[in-house]
Amino acid sequence: MDYQWYPGHMTKARRMMQENIALIDLLIELTDARAPQAGRNPDIDTLAKGKSRIVVLNKADLADAAATKAWRAHFEEKGFLTADIDSRKGSGVRALKPLIDRACQEKLERNRRRGIVNRPVRAMIAGIPNVGKSTFINSFAGRAAAKTGDKPGVTKGKQWIRLNKNVELLDTPGILWPKFDDREVGMKLALVGSMRDEITDRGELAAWLIQYLKSDYPDALKIRYEADEASDTEGVLNQIALRRGCLKAGGGADLEKASKTLIDDFRSGRLGQITLEKV
Repeated sequence: MDYQWYPGHMTKARRMMQENIALIDLLIELTDARAPQAGRNPDIDTLAKGKSRIVVLNKADLADAAATKAWRAHFEEKGFLTADIDSRKGSGVRALKPLIDRACQEKLERNRRRGIVNRPVRAMIAGIPNVGKSTFINSFAGRAAAKTGDKPGVTKGKQWIRLNKNVELLDTPGILWPKFDDREVGMKLALVGSMRDEITDRGELAAWLIQYLKSDYPDALKIRYEADEASDTEGVLNQIALRRGCLKAGGGADLEKASKTLIDDFRSGRLGQITLEKV
């Protein structure tokens, strides 16, 4: 299956970001810590050219901590400021304030020289669907300032949010890009929930995930499902079905339901802290 998802509202969202980029001092890009590179929209580099940048690895509680550390070092080598956070619990969010000050230091100094005081830093929040932008804003603001949801596509338009007297945030809809050059990018984004499940092939995603886990996290399947390490993909799914009661009416293994169980367990962290790509 070719994993592509670019509904009409994303074209409108990209245009809106392009129109508003001149209004901001800083772009804060959220990416999913479980797929840090696959989850970065290459269009954002073009749109934000010349702007101060912070790359935030969200959902770090679900990702491999060592991999997250390596990805941060990778992005910092490219000139970005970075942070890793769990926006749902607020972990790491406070560290963003000094990063924002650091990213905008030149502009703040320039404003002081001109006698401009109390002008807030304007930052645009950008990222792919379901990466947690609105949850991050609410955690940062300490209040329900942005609408949230557990499916991609909740934020449809822009909204300016005043965090405090020093920072204003422009929340934007999550946007992907028209075509993925690498098929595995689409699969990783589907696994972390940045595409609508209705357009994906769960069996294919589960098969890819099983092979990846067997290669990079060999204990995950054994600990969670007591899966035999020597089993092939179908064998692992059969074992998941039996262990989790994913059975058809006649008692046979329901591999579609087992695939859904595996993907849900990955997304929730029940398989452990897993990152789908390494630097």
